[in-house]
Amino acid sequence: MILSRALRPQLGRRGDAAPRLSVGFLLLKRFTLSAFANFIDVLRLAADEGDRSRPIRCQWRVISADLSAVYSSCGIAIRPHELIGNLNRFDYIVVVGGLIDDQMQWIDEQLDGNLRQAAALGIPLVGLCTGSFILHRAGLMDGYRCCVSWFHDSDFLRRFDGLKPVSNQIFVVDRDRLTCSGGASTAHLAAFLVERHLGKAPAAKSLRIMMFDEAAAAESPQPAICLDVPVRDQIVKKALLLMQQHLDVPLSIEQIAAHMQINKRRIERRFRLALKMSPLEAYTQIRLEHARHLLAETGKPVAAIAAESGYCDSSHLGRLFQRRYGVTPREFRSGRQALMK
Repeated sequence: MILSRALRPQLGRRGDAAPRLSVGFLLLKRFTLSAFANFIDVLRLAADEGDRSRPIRCQWRVISADLSAVYSSCGIAIRPHELIGNLNRFDYIVVVGGLIDDQMQWIDEQLDGNLRQAAALGIPLVGLCTGSFILHRAGLMDGYRCCVSWFHDSDFLRRFDGLKPVSNQIFVVDRDRLTCSGGASTAHLAAFLVERHLGKAPAAKSLRIMMFDEAAAAESPQPAICLDVPVRDQIVKKALLLMQQHLDVPLSIEQIAAHMQINKRRIERRFRLALKMSPLEAYTQIRLEHARHLLAETGKPVAAIAAESGYCDSSHLGRLFQRRYGVTPREFRSGRQALMK
């Protein structure tokens, strides 16, 4: 793979006294604070000895068009360091997304123009959380693989018809576009960049201080399993993730095996060893847990919940739901509502 200027380890490009890794952050309206904080803390801890936080080996700046405070989705405000200015001073431009509806309704032509300028200058672009949606909106992801959280997979497909997101791993590096599913996985993407530019030891040190056992590879599956037991088998994790991404139109086990390019019998054996159940039993459990969540947290009709959970009608859902939980969907919802009064 040919690396762009920033994906190559830096050897004093700005002079020996300059940081070897410089990152500019663009925070979108109602961005996700954890995605931003995890990423920037890896840079902070790698930049100096111990945790003294001096920007010696790494430098990070929050940039914007007008220096107005940007509010995160939890209400915490971040005030930018400086105006956008000359983007060539950065090795990467990182776009931190957040609440998807706000972001897609809030069109900022100046922001999109800045991103296109960075791309024209050959500066790699990083999309954290729903930041990848903004990169797509700006027309900067055509022909690139793009990592999207399993939680936003359907939103992505609905808004970007014809594009295929990658939602079964924590981040994707495709030439000069780096995208990440958000949350804790942003720390692992930041560690990937630190290792590229500063070496493995600073990256490992940052993660250890942040209480991560070790760096996770890009291909690590997103932790989105609706089961009450811990799962360590990577094949089982990826199969479960595929199941969770296809609830309304369930895949057959043969289709899951084909997607993963492994033998169906191998999947079945791994499920028996890891979960003491078949893939089909696990799939049923995930779909019923999803239905139970919708019954508890939404006012959707039972028929609509049945359809979203991959059942042909409410009667089919009702039989399986009662067999597992001892009550019908309507009885479950009524009981929840009585407790809330």
